[in-house]
Amino acid sequence: MISNRKAFRGNRVVLDRTVEKACIVVEQGKIIDILTGDAADDINKDDFCMVIDAGNDVIMPGVVDSHVHVNEPGRTVWEGYWTATSAAAVGGTTTIIDMPLNCIPSTTSYSAFMNKLEYAESKCFVDVGFWGGIVPNNQDELRPMLIAGVLGFKCFLIHSGVDDFPAVTRADLETAMEVLQDTDAVILFHAEMECPCNMAVSSEEGPPQLYKTFLDSRPEVMENEAIKLVCDLCLKYRVKCHIVHLSSASALPLIVEAKRKGAPLTVETCHHYLSLVAETVPGGATQYKCCPPIRSKHNQEVLWEGIVRGDIDMVVSDHSPCTPELKQLDTGDFTTAWGGIASVQFGLSLFWTACQPYGLTLNDVVRLLCRNTAQLAGVGDRKGAIKTGYDADFVIWDPESSFEVTVGMVRHKHKVRKTANLCHYNEAGHSLTPYTGKQLRGVVKTTVLGGVIIYEDNVAVRIPTGKILLRDKERL
Repeated sequence: MISNRKAFRGNRVVLDRTVEKACIVVEQGKIIDILTGDAADDINKDDFCMVIDAGNDVIMPGVVDSHVHVNEPGRTVWEGYWTATSAAAVGGTTTIIDMPLNCIPSTTSYSAFMNKLEYAESKCFVDVGFWGGIVPNNQDELRPMLIAGVLGFKCFLIHSGVDDFPAVTRADLETAMEVLQDTDAVILFHAEMECPCNMAVSSEEGPPQLYKTFLDSRPEVMENEAIKLVCDLCLKYRVKCHIVHLSSASALPLIVEAKRKGAPLTVETCHHYLSLVAETVPGGATQYKCCPPIRSKHNQEVLWEGIVRGDIDMVVSDHSPCTPELKQLDTGDFTTAWGGIASVQFGLSLFWTACQPYGLTLNDVVRLLCRNTAQLAGVGDRKGAIKTGYDADFVIWDPESSFEVTVGMVRHKHKVRKTANLCHYNEAGHSLTPYTGKQLRGVVKTTVLGGVIIYEDNVAVRIPTGKILLRDKERL
């Protein structure tokens, strides 16, 4: 009888707190054993239907990206499950959690969630979970969405950019938190808000092609005031709260103090805030626009200090693509361009490249990109670690090798603005990702989902095998 067991072994396997020689034994998509040291070499290959030997390449858990905008249904012209999850797989990400807005309808009701599940079915190359949304007056939809399987809820404290996902007030949040108070659901906050102390410069006071014009219109105080509100409500209701895409480093003391007082609060930042700085954004390069904005080099250094100290819990992509027309690359107008950066494919390499000066280890990479993001989404009992009983989701990669990001390697839907004279366009100037032309460290060799290779040697599988991840009903 031929065994259906598989073995994945290598000299650098990232386990709980070590990086060591190990052999991971997989059966029916799950890790059933982990052999370390000499035992990893002593396996009988005849006992396995497949043995993958990574040699000196790193084997670690597949990345869990808990902040991705897929935009399907309704705005599939921006992105979709097929392209977004293919890009994720190529970059070593094996699980994404899809945001509730930019699709039509937004995922703010039970019926909208059911509709989204139908569109995602059979289109996903990696496993996909879903956040629901909190908007004014949808409190009666929250528990039905939880029962149906959403992993938590996202809300905006400022205009979201799309009219069918309006911002919430403090009163809206008090109502929602009362509904969710006896559950373990997490609320994710886009933490920017208009406030009396907002000294934002009008976008009309500077050239729209100048990045500083946009940056001045979204000052740190907008984040800081919103985070004060989140901390206050989190302490009052003790509902799990999570601050998405932190860009204002000056808000970190507020977050640290709230955690010290016992707030069940977590915070993420994004690859673009750790890799890009305002001082080097070219004029008219709207592919750099996101909200909150990319800030100064000094601000970035303080964010890195927060990561090293453990004040920032995780790092995600906030993959938020759109069409070339919405990015306004023709005009370079930062004030009207869509705010979002497409990067789900490059997260692991971006982080590994940027973290080099700060002494972070492979175990830190797993903690920030895999384990903590999985725990946020409520799938930390099966994702984000190489442990017995967990899903056999791995990325095998070479941390010493580097590569240049080119338009041709991009797997998400929109890569570059088309021009009338294609033979003379400038790739970096017309690219829809700010990373085109940049040298990154960390080359993904193989991506494994449930023990099955879904990407290897620059070739991705053509048949999607990703699963839909739903919340356990027992966790209400």
